[in-house]
Amino acid sequence: MDLSNLKPAEGSVKNQGKRIGRGQGSGKGGTATRGHKGAKSRSGYSKKLGFEGGQMPLQRRVPKFGFTNINRVEYQGINLDTLQKLVDEKVIKDSVDFETLVSMGLVGKNELVKILGRGELKTKLTVTAHKFTATAKAAIEAAGGEAVTL
Repeated sequence: MDLSNLKPAEGSVKNQGKRIGRGQGSGKGGTATRGHKGAKSRSGYSKKLGFEGGQMPLQRRVPKFGFTNINRVEYQGINLDTLQKLVDEKVIKDSVDFETLVSMGLVGKNELVKILGRGELKTKLTVTAHKFTATAKAAIEAAGGEAVTL
């Protein structure tokens, strides 16, 4: 180290930037770089979400359609091939219930579970869920298992 390569510690020197609105002598006084008039020149201005400069915004130009049923019941689907994979990986042995599915992260603790019929089940399992499709129930019982509805 010598006088030719001295420099301040990292982060110790900050470039202060231009001081705006500190009088005419600074060259950045008067309108303080905001221009003349208009919403952007005023204090407290914030652009509203979706604002298009006064033009009718897209979300108001596009027509509304459809309907949301407030009584709809949503189920989290789990297929038979997922259960078979868990059996093959020796994660589950002979029974599957809601708590084990939640602990494995397949469903949330506030969700309803529906067992769906994709894939095939080769192992005898006692499956406990809120709902079953007809094909899933038939496949579970065909493998010698039991489908228990919560």
